[in-house]
Amino acid sequence: MFESLWIEKYRPSKLDQLVLSDNNRQILKKYQKTGEIPNLLFIGPAGIGKTSLARVICNDVLGCQYLYINASDENGIDTIRSKVTNFSRTKSFDGKIKCIILDETDGLSLDAQRALRNTMEEHSSITRFILTANYNHRIIPPLQSRCQSLDLTPDMKGCLERIDHIAKCESIEVTDQQKLHEFVKKCYPDLRKCINEIQKNTIDNKLCLDNLVKVKDVFVESLYEIINKGLAMKARKKIIENEHVFSGDYTELLRSLFNYIDSSSMNNNDKATWLLVVSEHIYRASFVMDPEINFYSCIIELSTKK
Repeated sequence: MFESLWIEKYRPSKLDQLVLSDNNRQILKKYQKTGEIPNLLFIGPAGIGKTSLARVICNDVLGCQYLYINASDENGIDTIRSKVTNFSRTKSFDGKIKCIILDETDGLSLDAQRALRNTMEEHSSITRFILTANYNHRIIPPLQSRCQSLDLTPDMKGCLERIDHIAKCESIEVTDQQKLHEFVKKCYPDLRKCINEIQKNTIDNKLCLDNLVKVKDVFVESLYEIINKGLAMKARKKIIENEHVFSGDYTELLRSLFNYIDSSSMNNNDKATWLLVVSEHIYRASFVMDPEINFYSCIIELSTKK
């Protein structure tokens, strides 16, 4: 089954397979040499390899016993009191330190995060914690101060090499290498999304990115024209009918709209106003309940600024 999913087939399982900055690779090599790590916190956008790195540290760097918990699913204080505490209080069979991976820690309730800080300190002699999160502001400061943070934004050159490696392994015929690299840069830093899109647009071992890039660019351009005319209701209808064009990713659509406005011929005063409105809604997108409504409120605000 995993062979049909490229994001799983090419998920890194060894330290050398990870797309990392030189500084981060040196830090991890040091951990591998000493067999010891501090509590770690990986914060960053989706698709940059936070969870993969956490598993590689446990399996390849340390070779230790570990517990994986998806904190967005098991986000209550009972998870900390039972699973986390019970695992962290006992020594491993081989005498090495143990690790607990709390994936999407920003999904933990405040009570659970407060309980976690005590557990981290009480069992620090035998257990380490690796926390991952998308949003820094959702992690309470006491947890942040108990961990060392790493910026996992992948190196652009490494991303391009990784995509070239996958294309070679899958015997993909790439007619325009430059266009492929431009597409990778558009997806950056979400390498996972890039791999998914490349798999989707590979048919009979031939990669066709023309339609994907063109359709999305044309859609954003037409959306801009509608908003510029003050037709907010028409814009919302067009967005809902064309969700497949941007895969329902409203945050990415906001970024595309931001870039289009920035490159448009709009006068500088109006452009600055529009960019500030869109950037504010990009920020809100990190914590709103409904991203589609957040985007709609953005286009309503933009349509009244002209």
